[in-house]
Amino acid sequence: MSVAPSTPEGSPVPDATPDIPGATGISSTSGNPDSPGTSGTHAASSTSGSPAASGTPAASGTPGASGTSGSPATPGTPATPGISGNPATFSTPSAAGASGTTRTSGVAPVPGAPGVHPVLAEVVRSGFTEGHHRGSLVLLAADGTVELALGEVTAPVFPRSSNKPMQAAGVLRAGLDLAGERLALAAASHSGEIFHRDLVQKMLVEHGLTAGQLQCPADLPLDPVEAETYLASGAVRDRITMNCSGKHTAMLAVCAQRGWPTESYLDPGHPLQQLIHSVVEENAGETVAAVGTDGCGAPLMAITLTGLARAFRSFVLATPGSAERRVADAMRTHPEYVAGTRRPDTWLMREIPGALSKMGAEAVQAVALPDGRALAFKIDDGGGRALGPVLARALGLLGVDAPAVTRIGAAPLLGGGREVGEIRAAF
Repeated sequence: MSVAPSTPEGSPVPDATPDIPGATGISSTSGNPDSPGTSGTHAASSTSGSPAASGTPAASGTPGASGTSGSPATPGTPATPGISGNPATFSTPSAAGASGTTRTSGVAPVPGAPGVHPVLAEVVRSGFTEGHHRGSLVLLAADGTVELALGEVTAPVFPRSSNKPMQAAGVLRAGLDLAGERLALAAASHSGEIFHRDLVQKMLVEHGLTAGQLQCPADLPLDPVEAETYLASGAVRDRITMNCSGKHTAMLAVCAQRGWPTESYLDPGHPLQQLIHSVVEENAGETVAAVGTDGCGAPLMAITLTGLARAFRSFVLATPGSAERRVADAMRTHPEYVAGTRRPDTWLMREIPGALSKMGAEAVQAVALPDGRALAFKIDDGGGRALGPVLARALGLLGVDAPAVTRIGAAPLLGGGREVGEIRAAF
């Protein structure tokens, strides 16, 4: 589940993936002196330097312009890759599935400290590095092999709301007929904007349900701008406003349709949750390591970052008409309903043709491109401020060059109301 503001949440393209440092027979360099790296070596910029996109995405259901080719953002059309160099600073063992190769990172691991993950982002203020964000990250090539592995990408994590596409697919497999904005909202961590709240209410009515049956907690809009407007109107925390309300509405609706208990729909042993458990394992290609409780109260299945990236890859490559492909297509066609008008997931899916993107609380992110390239990462300390820079660098290493990537990667630090530093990727 996403964190609410009150608790500070196709066909392969030839030569689409740039060389990854550490790959056999390849020596990578970079010409970007502003990126972090070890002595004498600079990390590559993951973006093109293109101006940031406008702060207002295209209207829901209307494909936005690609940041690469200028063509409409039609799901299933691969993005045109950019070209970027990569750091070559030190080698670490590759993840499972990439035997015999080595991978690199911009920050060396701590000697003699197994389990200490590499620094993925650093906090630089007035030219002084005042902090770091460690984590783990995996990139998959179009054929599904591991292209880059930093940290522990084969250890289980809670993907939090990055699991929502799989939960929505489970609802479809259970028999609920959702499509368009409604299906996108079922996979959402929505911002709590008026159009989100209105559609949740409509879905409840359509299925003979009430807001009182939702078992997600009452909350304020996830988007801070929307939260200010909401509070100024005199409104209070509400279950419909909570960012997972679309998912909970879909879960309740299919239980009512199937005659399954609605009062226990969040019980891990409930038929719906058992089905979702199977969908997660099938798409991740691995056994769920643990089951916990997400912030919204729903069961939360732990899988590895490699499994999470694999799952997103399976959704974009799924057969048209399958539950997975229906979810992916709805999310990519209506990204504002998955996130909101001021959210990175929306920007990516609106501006990069065919991209599927979903963040999760505790700084988890997963993205898949229409040709099967994919990524997943988690920041150890849950620091959401590092999400953008790390995501932008990872997309750059996958060959994605678009204004949305530049926009997402910008994380300035302020001092006295002016920019005095930045949070930047360190790999």
